[in-house]
Parts: sequence; C-alpha cells; structure tokens
Amino acid sequence: MDKIMDLDIAHYKTLLKDYITNQSEQSLYGVELVSKSFIKNNILPDEIVNLHIQALGELYPNLNLDVKHSMDFLLEAMISYGLSLQEVQMLREEQLALKSEISVAASMQETLLGTTIPEVEGLDIGVISVPANQMNGDYHHFVKGNDGSIGIAMADVIGKGIPAALCMSMIKYAIDSFPEDKMSPGMILKNLNRVVERNVDPSMFITMVYSQYHPLESKLKYASAGHEPGFYYNAKNGTFVELETEGLLLGVLPDTDYKQYELEIHENDMLIFLTDGVTECRDGERFIEMEEVLNVIKQYIDLPAQELVTNVYKHFERLQNFQLADDFTLLILRKEV
Repeated sequence: MDKIMDLDIAHYKTLLKDYITNQSEQSLYGVELVSKSFIKNNILPDEIVNLHIQALGELYPNLNLDVKHSMDFLLEAMISYGLSLQEVQMLREEQLALKSEISVAASMQETLLGTTIPEVEGLDIGVISVPANQMNGDYHHFVKGNDGSIGIAMADVIGKGIPAALCMSMIKYAIDSFPEDKMSPGMILKNLNRVVERNVDPSMFITMVYSQYHPLESKLKYASAGHEPGFYYNAKNGTFVELETEGLLLGVLPDTDYKQYELEIHENDMLIFLTDGVTECRDGERFIEMEEVLNVIKQYIDLPAQELVTNVYKHFERLQNFQLADDFTLLILRKEV
C-alpha cells in the first residue's frame, strides 16, 4: 500500500510539472486518476495540500514568498476541514453499521412475529400491516382454538424500534403459552397485563384488543386494553357501529381487570380492527376523520377481505404521498354464511 502511495505521490509531482509547463489535458486526466487513488486510500485534503506544497517547493526552490505563504494558509484551513471530514466519515460508518443491525432486527421481527391467517369455512379474513420505518410497532396474531374459535390479537407498542420488536415477541410467546381452551379475551388481557407490568420498561406502554370469534355460535367476544376502537359493520342496515371498549393500557397497573364484550354476527357482517396509524393518516397538514376511513372501506366493501384492506391501504398511502407517518395495520373479518 505504501509503495502504491509513493508511486502516486511521485506521479503527482510529474503531472504537476507537466501541467505548469504545458497545461495539457492529459496531465489533468492523470491527476484525476491520482485523486481517485487518494480517495480510495483515505488520504485527507490537508495531506494532499501538504503534498502539493512539497512538490511545488522541489520543482521551484525559489518560489515566490507570497505564493508560499498562501499555500501554508490553505494547508491550515484544510487541517480543520480534514478533521471534520474524518468525523463525518466515522459517523457515516457508524450509521451504516446501525442500519445493518436494524435490517437484521427487522428480518428477525418478521420471522418471530410471523402469523398465518387461519382458513375457516364461512369466514373471510384480510389483514395488512405496513411499518412506517424498518421496524413495525404494530402487531397482530391469530390463534386457532381447539374448539374451532379464532383468537385475534392486535397491539400497538407506544415506543418504536428494536425495544418495541422485542416487547412484541414477548407478548406473542406469552399468548401462545396460555391454555387456549380456558382463556377468554378478558382473562388473556389480564394475564398479559401482568407479564408486561413485570417485564417491560415503565416508559413503554402497549395497547391491545383481543377478540375471539366462535363460528358455531356466530359470536365475537372481545376485550380492549386502551386500544383504538374497532367497528362492527351491520350488512343488513349498511351501517358502521363503533365497538364499545373500556380498559387500561397494558403495563400500567399490576392488577387490572378487563371488561369483556359480546357481539352477535350475521351474514355479510364485518368486524374491523385497526391501529392509530390508520385513524391518524394525514391529508397534508390535516388529520383525516374516522368517517373518511369508513367511507373508503365502504367504497371497496364488495371485494374479498384481503383485497379490501389492500385497497384501503393503497388509498391512504397515496393520500400521504407514499410516506406513512405511522405504522398502518388494518384487519377485517367478514362472516360469509
């Protein structure tokens, strides 16, 4: 490496002499290549200026004193510039390393939190969850019970990034560890609250709605821990009704009970669960109204559930110039028969 640099320095002197004598394009092209070599070898600007001063001194021992002083002045300026450039390069390397770590964490999150939409006869389910950044602060999970019921968890961690992803992994495995045949939505939230309160940093809060749909009874049981209210679509009347919810966020108080609600579902009725990334979409500087979200859902209501949620997402993605302000999760469950 040193030999290569010595060759470049010697070549620089030759090119400088040639250019001063002939002002040739060839010498300019040559110094451009030498400059690329300097960049590749992390040669700082002040070192290049110092090289130039030395070369000039060797070529012209009787160099005008004013020119010599001006070059010393330039060298001093380049020393400060070089130090700042070094700091920027270090920060850039650290940023690249951090981005790489976050990319790995996001990939792990996708693997750890992956869930599959259960196939149930007479039930159409669609879900879309898109992070605003690399890590998703929203979470959804399906649990198929032995009694044929479908458990659906949807959560939003107040706090983003890797800690939120780790927190959601803990919640997922806590849910999976509960004895599903004995756990109602209210009981699941009560137990999860205890897990979160004991194991999660007090600055981090989690909202969640947990619901269980029982196909044989056509009933939905659900409980909420401070989560964004969902909606029930009454197909017969063509109206949306906000789901009644009441419950403290997970992790606030150790012994918290969660009220459980029950709803009868009829043919073509729908249940809509979402996170605040949906309700807090922006149109310019304006937050959209919930009524606008429901109108967009109604616009695509005849589509299969997955196409419906995808089209709603694309609508609000376009509205925000393809830059989500928050993680976006929308889940729709429709009873077909």
